[in-house]
Amino acid sequence: MDTLAPRIIVHAGQQRNALSQRLAREVQGEILFSSGDRGRYATDASIYQVDPIGVLVPKTFDDIRIAVDICRELKAPIIARGAGTSQCGQTVGHALILDNSKYLNQIVDLNLDAMTVTVEPGIVLDQLNAALRPHGVWFPVDVSTAAQCTLGGMAGNNSCGSRSIAYGNMVHNVQAIDALLSDGTEGCFQAMAQMLDDTSRLGALVQSLRDIATREHEEIARQVPNVLRRVGGYNLDIFNPQSVRPYTPDNSVNLAHLLVGSEGTLGITRQITLKLSPLPANKVLGVVNFPSLRAAMESAKHIVTLEPTAVELVDHTMITLGLGNPAFAPVIRQALIGEPSALLLVEFAGPSRDAQLHKLDQLADLMGDLGHPGCVVRLPEAHQQQALWGVRKAGLNIMMSMRGDGKPVSFIEDCAVPLEHLADYTSRLTEIFHKHGTSGTWYAHASVGTLHVRPILDMRVDGAEKMRAIAEEASAIVREYKGAYSGEHGDGLVRSEWISWQFGPRLARAFEDIKALFDPAGLMNPGKIVHPPKMDDVSLFRFKPSYQVLPFQPGLDWGAWNVTQNPREQTSGPAGSGNDPAKGFGKAIEMCNNNGHCRKFDAGAMCPSYRVTRDEQHLTRGRANTLRLALSGQMGPNAFVSEEVRRSLDLCVGCKACKRECPTGVDMARMKTEFLYQWQKQHGTTLKDRLIATMPKWAGWAARMPWLFNARDTVPGAAWLSEKLLGFSARRTLPRWRRDTFLSSAPADHHDDADVVLFADTFNNYLESENAHAALTVLSAAGYKVHVARPASHDAERNRPLCCGRTYLSAGLLDEAKKEASRVVSALQPFVARGVPVVGLEPSCLLSLRDEFLVMGLGEDAQALAKQSFLFEEFLAKEHQAGRLNLPLKALPQTRALLHGHCHQKAFDAVRPVQQVLGLVPGLQVQLIESSCCGMAGAFGYEASHFDISMKMAELSLLPAVRSAGPDDLIVADGTSCRHQIVDGAQRQAEHVARVLERALA
Repeated sequence: MDTLAPRIIVHAGQQRNALSQRLAREVQGEILFSSGDRGRYATDASIYQVDPIGVLVPKTFDDIRIAVDICRELKAPIIARGAGTSQCGQTVGHALILDNSKYLNQIVDLNLDAMTVTVEPGIVLDQLNAALRPHGVWFPVDVSTAAQCTLGGMAGNNSCGSRSIAYGNMVHNVQAIDALLSDGTEGCFQAMAQMLDDTSRLGALVQSLRDIATREHEEIARQVPNVLRRVGGYNLDIFNPQSVRPYTPDNSVNLAHLLVGSEGTLGITRQITLKLSPLPANKVLGVVNFPSLRAAMESAKHIVTLEPTAVELVDHTMITLGLGNPAFAPVIRQALIGEPSALLLVEFAGPSRDAQLHKLDQLADLMGDLGHPGCVVRLPEAHQQQALWGVRKAGLNIMMSMRGDGKPVSFIEDCAVPLEHLADYTSRLTEIFHKHGTSGTWYAHASVGTLHVRPILDMRVDGAEKMRAIAEEASAIVREYKGAYSGEHGDGLVRSEWISWQFGPRLARAFEDIKALFDPAGLMNPGKIVHPPKMDDVSLFRFKPSYQVLPFQPGLDWGAWNVTQNPREQTSGPAGSGNDPAKGFGKAIEMCNNNGHCRKFDAGAMCPSYRVTRDEQHLTRGRANTLRLALSGQMGPNAFVSEEVRRSLDLCVGCKACKRECPTGVDMARMKTEFLYQWQKQHGTTLKDRLIATMPKWAGWAARMPWLFNARDTVPGAAWLSEKLLGFSARRTLPRWRRDTFLSSAPADHHDDADVVLFADTFNNYLESENAHAALTVLSAAGYKVHVARPASHDAERNRPLCCGRTYLSAGLLDEAKKEASRVVSALQPFVARGVPVVGLEPSCLLSLRDEFLVMGLGEDAQALAKQSFLFEEFLAKEHQAGRLNLPLKALPQTRALLHGHCHQKAFDAVRPVQQVLGLVPGLQVQLIESSCCGMAGAFGYEASHFDISMKMAELSLLPAVRSAGPDDLIVADGTSCRHQIVDGAQRQAEHVARVLERALA
């Protein structure tokens, strides 16, 4: 073995070099073979990690044809991949990964007469349905990952979705698949009647498949479970249907249905023809609150008699974790009656709204008959339903936000049992979990007997042993109830081992025969479905026994992630009680479970750089994987402060969208700050970065000599010179300095009886003082006694204005940032102690008081300050809601305001207050611009190296919306950088909300 291992390594290296060189010469696509790139594609949303040979991002399908030919010659395996969100390890392996999501994502044909659409495999489900919606149709296999999953991946997994009880699984909604086989054969797999006369290899393949099916006719009837949710193995029963829902209306054979669920082991999809359904005209939602999980499960079989389109479970764990997530908490609260232990989301849909509302009445009556009166919350409006479905869709990932070494692990999570056994099944599984010292998390499709149950296991310690034991005991129950071991998420590495158990040795051999027919060389996604490894082969785990986080002294406090855990009680110990050698930073990074929620494009703000580049490297998930691999030594010594890691974080704009929108709470903005701190300690800072960071120190000089500091944009050649010497883009104007700073003219009285403290940040003091003056005027007009924040009398730098330290954070200069933060905490402590609220104008500055200040070791005074710090609009909205705001406002000449929210406002749910206070202006219509990051992100957009990316971010939605505004429309943006981007990119002046309110004062 010792002599063989080096040969294998050399052979693998030779194969990788040969493959990368051939691809570089012969294809147009992007070739990613570095250790960092391979590491980012080594994982999916499963527990596994396997280093691929390399990655090809094909630009055309010709690239794939060429790659398959090269791989066949070099005997290199191939794995086609979409979003990489597979939960069973389908898209990981030692192979050439083909990432089809970036370029092969178009609609090829839409035929409304035939109610079909033909698409390339990389198109995302939500993007497809957005394109179909104006035509009144949709593709109804609505999986929870609809914002990121690709149709190719859905076909590969035979995905199901929440409404499969009404629409069926993926296999029921696919009409044809054009595919490429490993030997170069290419053709359309469709209705068998249309393929029988083919005299090519495809015709011979069809005949061989018929022979296998004829041979195994009785075995199919005996072994294939008769349940809707069954996605294991190959769909050989298309020749002898066993599903409770026919594959085709007339039970004819369609060979495309054999490729569905084959997990890329038989061929590579070129395009898929899908069946469409009319959009439901009316939908209503009833949320049934239950005192126990068993009560919910016992009710499911009765609820389905009302013919709902969906019945989805939300368990107590998900309710609790969801209430702890700022994005989900308000939505969940509206669905609760008291403190339930489980919810069932019951949807009805149809042409008549009155009929659907009557269904809600029937649901309430049924629950009363079952002994649960008054337990239904009615959500008849579309926006209410969409919000709650959004939380439900994030359910699996919400479960993964549990802190500690133990995580809910996917391996028996979608076993399907008949509804009459569902309650007993959950109770017996719970007993098994307790027997092994753990508990489970539950959610998903109660309508069809498929519950996503994940026991909490620590895969670093004894998780593999417990996983095996639990799987064996759970499978026995599934067999007893005549259910399916794989009901939705496929086989992959975690369940392929169980195919022989589920279908018997004869059908397992038949599957091997099918694999050999399609892929005689065994190159297509080997180890899945046939000839699999053991599910608990620890060499394939992401957290192998050898995995260890390297000792690390972080600059920020990550103790909240470094906790002990009781998996049975689902509780965790106090912050800092864990054993993370990186003091919690390693655990924070590991919160990323690769769910890919950051890949979305159609909602929220995450992830702005990925929306532009569509590169895994520039995705929150990609960055988290890079940090994890570096911090665990898998990218070599001292990799954490390497150029590879720096490149992966370079386009992170620190927008904090992931802080709010990532279901597992990955805060990449804070992680980048930590990285920059470690980077500058070893590599130092550039002159440009130090100029930006120290801006609060030299801003006073710029205010005294604005003509000199503004010369860069007025003297010919100065902009070009600043780009060459400092890296500031010559295509970008810089902020203009001025003498009339806010603090130079603001009242200096201390106001011991002040009602509010106004914190003037560096930008609104030195660059746009009119905003701070406007805020002071508005607050005073509302009757508040305002104290303008100034340094404490004992401050060694009391002649310099207070600063939140944001500019220092952007360069990783944490020690300097902490000094600035300490000055702010000290100056404001007397007011905070008296309960006086602190109000600020610039979101990135003020919200630092509620975020970074809490992890700098500044003590209880910082905690107290955070609780009393508000953005200007938040304070006014809160006062208005409490009935205390007395602000006399009149109508403005403008009647419409377009509002762009700063990224940090979005992250802290502080955009709605802007809408609310603008809504106080009589006759002013407020329209929110649905946008991600404006692209400026502090200094990011000023840098020459980032200018193009910055503008592409802005052009996604912000600048087109601003350009479409009428000449009399107001453009409102509270962020200094946002306003600069708007004037540079659209030649429109945007205003802070304080200035709008000032002009509206009566």
